[in-house]
Parts: sequence; C-alpha cells; structure tokens
Amino acid sequence: MHHAVRALIIAAAGGHNILLCGAPGTGKTMLAHRLPSILPPLSAAEALEVARIHSVAGGAAGELASQRPFRAPHHSITAAGLVGGARRDGVGEVSLAHNGVLFLDELSEFSRPVLEALRQPLEDGRVSIARARHTAVYPARVMLIAATNPCPCGYAGVGDRCRCGDADLARHRRRLSGPLLDRVDVLAYLALDPDGVHVAPPLTSSSAAREQVQRARSRQRARLRAEGLRLNAHMDARTLARHVKLDASGEQMLSEASRVGMLSARGAHRVLKVARTVADLDDSTHVRVRDLGIALGLRVEAHSANTRAA
Repeated sequence: MHHAVRALIIAAAGGHNILLCGAPGTGKTMLAHRLPSILPPLSAAEALEVARIHSVAGGAAGELASQRPFRAPHHSITAAGLVGGARRDGVGEVSLAHNGVLFLDELSEFSRPVLEALRQPLEDGRVSIARARHTAVYPARVMLIAATNPCPCGYAGVGDRCRCGDADLARHRRRLSGPLLDRVDVLAYLALDPDGVHVAPPLTSSSAAREQVQRARSRQRARLRAEGLRLNAHMDARTLARHVKLDASGEQMLSEASRVGMLSARGAHRVLKVARTVADLDDSTHVRVRDLGIALGLRVEAHSANTRAA
C-alpha cells in the first residue's frame, strides 16, 4: 500500500495518468476516491472553465466550484457517452472531468471501442464533436486514474487462489488497449495482505500529501509559465528537452531501457516527465539518476502490465 500511496502522490503532483492494479480488497477504489483530497483547489480561471462546461451540459448556475471535478462513469458507458456526442449538447464524461479526475474502475470491463476513443482526448486535452452542420470543440484536460484486477478472477499472484488458464489471461489482456496503456505514466501494483489485516501505519496524511503536491505544482508553474503550461504531464517533446537535462549516467540508463524494449519513444518521454515530477517533490532543480530510476521503475511496471495484469 505504501508503494501505491507514493505513486499516487507522484501522479497527483505532476498531473500524470495512473493505473492501479491488484486483487479485490487491496484498496484500489478507496485510493482512487481519495485522490481529490490531495489535489489543490481549482484556481479562479480553472473554476470558470469548469463552470462553462457544466453550464453547456445543463448544470445549474451558481457559485464557482473550488473542488476539482471527479467523474466515475460505469463500465457500460458508450464511446459517445465518454468522449461526447450521446447528448444534444455533445458533452461527454471526459469533458465534464476537465481540470479534474476521470476514474475508470474495472478498466478491463470497458469495451475496446470506448478505451480506443479515449486515446486522443488524453493526448490532446480536448474533444472535437462533429455534427451535421458544425463541429464543437470541448476542453478535456483530465488526470486519468484507472483500476483493474490482474486477471479475470482477480487473484493472479495471490498464492494458489487463481484458477485462470492461459486463454483466460490472454483474453483479459486483449480487453485492454495497448495504445491506451502507453498513455499511462505510472502503475502501482497493490498486493493482497495474506492475513487480511493491514498493520502498517499510514505513509502520510491527506493534508501532508496535499502540501507536497501543492509545493511540487508551484515549482512547475514557475518553471513552465513562459510555455503557457501548468503541469509536467502537459509538456511536449520540445518543452521536455528544454526542462529535463540528464547527466551521462541518466542518459545511459534511459538508453538501455529503450534498447531492451522496455520503452517506446512515447514511453521514454513519459518517464522523463515523471522523473521531473519526482525531482520537484524533492525540491531538486535537476533531474537526478535516482529520480529517473523511480520514474523508470513505475513505467516499466506499466509496460509489463500487459503481461501480468492490465
């Protein structure tokens, strides 16, 4: 659980997409629902953007919200319901989660077309809905948090409780979109306590975690202000090259991971973004080898999720 909490803090600090994987009862859903409690409140500009979207979607007018949106659509949702087009106003769940969190529980239960439709909004931060006579564009800059079981029965890796065969595991993996997983920056694997009792003390409190996140985000805003960005997760390749400089040891570590097939080109960029966030959490001006190692470890787990879990 401590590993997962640390991963959640890193994801929250940089606005990174995160996947929680583990057997039933390990706390995946609980952690996901705690995420808003460690995020900073909406700024005035962000709150106005959220109010405009919800107004278009028929929401009641009133005071601007301070808490970030948290949307958790059921896995039976359609692609149009998720990205937009199912309603007359065209607003989907991903836009309703703009400047907040989109939570997909039981990720493997979502249909393949739904997951494929989510890829582009995650990449571009916006959704384009084409109608007969016009096209509407809605912002969709969200932090994705997803949760999944490691196998159909949920107990792969838990002693001898799993009864899934190779065909079941392969079918489970196919339910998830490889390109979508390539847009996940951080993976946390939660192990089931064999005794069913969690005796370890909490790693941190929500208030302490929120302070860490706010400090790291303040560093990012100051560094990225000239780029018109707020979070490390929003950096493109050119911005990344300007703000993340590795030493020779770091370059060698990243090159070796790519050489052995652990990282795609997109994956390498995401590792660097997460490494920059780890450094921000530690108040470090430079990305050190240890920061890169932490980010690479989380990313390599996401890469291997296609094999062992998600």
